[in-house]
Amino acid sequence: MLQLQAETPDDFTAIRQVVSEAFCQPQEANLVETIRHSDNFIPALSLVAKQEGRVVGYLLFSAIAIVAETQVYRALALAPLAVQPKWQKQGIGTRLLQYGLERCQNFDYPVVIVLGHPEFYSRFGFQTASQFKIYPPFEVPDEAFRVRENQPGSLQFICGKVQYPRYFEDV
Repeated sequence: MLQLQAETPDDFTAIRQVVSEAFCQPQEANLVETIRHSDNFIPALSLVAKQEGRVVGYLLFSAIAIVAETQVYRALALAPLAVQPKWQKQGIGTRLLQYGLERCQNFDYPVVIVLGHPEFYSRFGFQTASQFKIYPPFEVPDEAFRVRENQPGSLQFICGKVQYPRYFEDV
C-alpha cells in the first residue's frame, strides 16, 4: 500500500537515489539537498511516496517570489517531482502531487509555479502562466511554464517575473 508523508532524515539517501534515477542525472538531487539547507525549505512540503516502507517517489515545494514593479508576491515552486523509473506509470506521481497540493493549502502562498509537461500538470489545474502575466526569469517554452492558484482568486491580482533562488541555475 502506498504511503504519502513528509520526509524524515532517514529518507535522505533514498530520496537522492530516486531523484537521480528519475532524471538520469544528479543535478536535481543536488538541488533538493541545496534547498533543504536554505531558508526557502518548508519541511512539511518535502514529501515522499513509500511502497512497503521504501521511498519510490519524491515531491518538493519550496518558497520563491514573483516580482512586479512595486510588489513582491510569495509563491511556491514545485520542483522536483520524481518517481523511481520502475514505479512510473502506476499513478504514484499523480497521488503524490494531489497529496502535496492538498498540503500546500495549509500555507500562506497564493500560487504554485511549475516548469513541466503541460499535459500532466493541466490535469491538476495548472495553467499557462503567461496568460496571467506571470513570466519565467529564463527562456522556456511558454506552455511548459505553468501556475496554479493555491488561494482562490489569487491570480486576479498577482503578476510579474518569477524569481528563483540562484541555486536553481545549476539544474
